[in-house]
Amino acid sequence: MVRMLDVCKVYENGTPALAGINLRIDEGEFVFLVGSSASGKSTIVKILTSEIKMTSGRAIVNGRNLNRLKPSEVPKLRRTLGVVFQDFRLIEKKTVYENVAFAMRAVGAAPRIIKKRVPYVLKLVGLENKQKSFPYELSGGEQQRVAVARAIVNNPSMIIADEPTGNLDPKMSLDIMVLLDKINSLGTTVLVVTHERELVDSFSKRVVAIDNGRIISDRTGGYYQNEII
Repeated sequence: MVRMLDVCKVYENGTPALAGINLRIDEGEFVFLVGSSASGKSTIVKILTSEIKMTSGRAIVNGRNLNRLKPSEVPKLRRTLGVVFQDFRLIEKKTVYENVAFAMRAVGAAPRIIKKRVPYVLKLVGLENKQKSFPYELSGGEQQRVAVARAIVNNPSMIIADEPTGNLDPKMSLDIMVLLDKINSLGTTVLVVTHERELVDSFSKRVVAIDNGRIISDRTGGYYQNEII
């Protein structure tokens, strides 16, 4: 669950990034956040994950008020979020199984829980036969599936996918989006940040468009031709 109320962000060098963002994402929703480069998309993600603080306004993520969040509470917030990045960020010297298990060990999961949960999640993302493979042995789409598995293995309330298909070809991009849609159907809230119009228009989902730090559109089912993306 996300609530952003009149959120503004001006970076220390004076660069304005967000100018009064009002955004609500309810539990179980699937939302695309779209816009051109430097429109403010990444700034929103960084605020939601508490990587940076807003200049003004209010924000609540999964019941936590970010305005009052202490540094010691940030890890607890992030455990409710699964983040998927464009560049996969896998550990090259670890196998697929080990990469996903590592995310569980980081939060103190018991070995018996890890042994049961990791194979289940790898099957969910279609990699049950790749558990012993290393990242360099996988295609780009398979590496991103590992990243998705790692993001969901601790059963977060929400997945934030930041340009998850930026390094993939169109077919692999569609496969990853179908996978995220499947995860959403199981009850996890999904926010996908992207600039890929054709991909977004392939799904009848809610689309929030941002330009110059302001929300210019919020609708379901794609764009109008004259919108900036």
